[in-house]
Amino acid sequence: MGWFTSARRAISWIVPEGVLLGAAVVSLRSASLRVSVLEFAPFYPYIVFGLGLLLAFRFQRSRLVFALLTLALAAWALARPAPGPASIAFQAPAALLPLNLAAIALMTERGTFTRAGLLRLCALVFQVLAVVLSMRFAPERIAALFGLRLLPAGWFAWTPLAQIPVLAFAAAAALTAAGGLFQASASSRAFLWVLAASFLGFQGARAGVAGTIYLATGGLILIVAVIEASHVMAYQDGLTGLPARRAFNEALQQLRGAYTVAMVDVDHFKKLNDRHGHDVGDQVLRMVAARLAKAPGGGRAFRYGGEEFALLFTGRTVAECLPGLEALRQDIEGRRFTIRRRLRPRRRPAAPRTGPGNARGVAITVSIGAAESNGRQKTPDRVIRAADQALYQAKESGRNRVRT
Repeated sequence: MGWFTSARRAISWIVPEGVLLGAAVVSLRSASLRVSVLEFAPFYPYIVFGLGLLLAFRFQRSRLVFALLTLALAAWALARPAPGPASIAFQAPAALLPLNLAAIALMTERGTFTRAGLLRLCALVFQVLAVVLSMRFAPERIAALFGLRLLPAGWFAWTPLAQIPVLAFAAAAALTAAGGLFQASASSRAFLWVLAASFLGFQGARAGVAGTIYLATGGLILIVAVIEASHVMAYQDGLTGLPARRAFNEALQQLRGAYTVAMVDVDHFKKLNDRHGHDVGDQVLRMVAARLAKAPGGGRAFRYGGEEFALLFTGRTVAECLPGLEALRQDIEGRRFTIRRRLRPRRRPAAPRTGPGNARGVAITVSIGAAESNGRQKTPDRVIRAADQALYQAKESGRNRVRT
């Protein structure tokens, strides 16, 4: 199944952002769609940026607010009449847009009308004023700046952008990609696609309708990313990466026929937390979740709440699941969890040290209660209640065991 996981991960980098950008490219280059695109183009940015800002304010997403404002300003600049690609009104937004998008992609949510948010808003206003004033009072100097040739001119013959804007796009893409490596998320992926859409928007002597479509599509990509992130927050547990309780409840409602539910509880978890701290407790939960995600027998793992997890076996009876559940319990018991001292050398010593304050091994065990859907337990609530009762019996009889 490794190839399937790799393929699914690769597709996740393309869908839905790549599909949206691809649709924009096709609509602009298709002769049969051109008339419809020209009719829709004047309304498209207002719909995207307007609804996007409403969504951003509703869900308190300051990064979306500033990204949409930045894209809207760039779209407005492209829509203004200007002499051509040599114009400051064309080259300046092309250089500033990617750098602003990269900065927004790397920053954290700090609010829109907070001190940090107002400073960021002032930074955008300052950039607009700087471009307007430079066009009025120092157009020759700014034009000369964008005329600088830092690299061979032949490398840039394919684009109307000057070298500085192209390098700005390259630097922004590198920074955004580097940030995504440290903290991979749908947001960092979306900003890379927005940079691609923005770059396409500035191709052409005067981007015109194409520029508006591409920049508005960049805004649409960000809106979809926020919706996707909200879905992940609702249906995925942030600590363990497993589907959350809401996903478990919905999965149960969609089942038809036989199935088995196993409730899994980490033994003596409160004592572990009290003695070693919540950081160690979180590490234990992640370790247990990783083992549950690979549960034998095709069980799907969920974070139910606290130190409790759930396994869902579709189309299987309790008797069929018992060998796998017992193997899972033994696997977790056999993986001794190491608690290291807080202050330890950066380099691993040649020989392990002994004595107080060094690494200590702690045995982690789980208790499991399982129940199946049958004549007495037809509804999901009753199956869960029966599995909880079996889990209670497992704990009462000494923990670290499986009961049905």
